[in-house]
Amino acid sequence: MRDIVYSFQVSLDGYIEDASGSIDFASPDAELHQYFNDYERTFDTHVYGRRLYEMMQYWETADQEDEPIIVEYAKTWQALEKIVFSRTLDAVEGKARLATTSLAEELQALKALPGKQIAIGGATLAAEAIELGLVDRYHVVIYPVLLGDGKRMFPVFDQSQALRLVETHVFKSGCIVLSYEKI
Repeated sequence: MRDIVYSFQVSLDGYIEDASGSIDFASPDAELHQYFNDYERTFDTHVYGRRLYEMMQYWETADQEDEPIIVEYAKTWQALEKIVFSRTLDAVEGKARLATTSLAEELQALKALPGKQIAIGGATLAAEAIELGLVDRYHVVIYPVLLGDGKRMFPVFDQSQALRLVETHVFKSGCIVLSYEKI
């Protein structure tokens, strides 16, 4: 079965957005961006909540940019299947489709198919998948910044979950990748 990975970028004090909803603190340098480009190739499917999908729409046309590292990521991202959970969107673009069943049903069906890892994104959607016991791995990029307030990376959960560290990577910028799997 394929793994479902909650992959996110976070400040050292545990926020994925600042108090105004911005993610500007999470601007990767060239080294980290290349890591993201390579990491993106380990997936063939993304499952998004509406807000994150709308943020990621930039990549639908970013292959027209001048920077090769941006173009590389854009082309990789454009090729991925995307499933979007939304109560308000009527349509999506590119290789995206709106979810037609529950999160549990969509994720269980995806896991049963052959293929690469499945990324889930959007804190609210990921939290629901975690509560359902469907997230297999957590891939965290920690930025060396304290935001003080904003959207937390995790909500309060009903029960604890033991994890095993499977990857670490430290970048010159001070960013750290920590990757965990469920035990």
